[in-house]
Amino acid sequence: MKIKLGSIASSRSGDKGKNTNVGVIFNSQEAYDWSKKYLSSLMVKEYFSDFVKGDVLRYELDNLLSLNFILEDSLGGGGSDSLLNDAQGKTYGQAILLMEIDFPNKLKEYINE
Repeated sequence: MKIKLGSIASSRSGDKGKNTNVGVIFNSQEAYDWSKKYLSSLMVKEYFSDFVKGDVLRYELDNLLSLNFILEDSLGGGGSDSLLNDAQGKTYGQAILLMEIDFPNKLKEYINE
């Protein structure tokens, strides 16, 4: 079934120079386990393709049920050059929650809506 990522997670984001850091925190162990297999760096890079000019790195934080993505060269050089007019990268966290994903029906009990 198609859902928005925000139905199974929350997020936090910020910046380091011209890069954006996006943390996705899952609402359950089951959703997190699924995300480790499904939510790839490539998927996130494609979703933010208009803004991310570099690589997207993914880190797994099992103890926090979280994935952390570093979006390299995503702020147009940093400062006021940002493509999203967000030199701090703070809107990327909210934007990723709008990503549509194919979530398995068997895990629908973990959807918060």
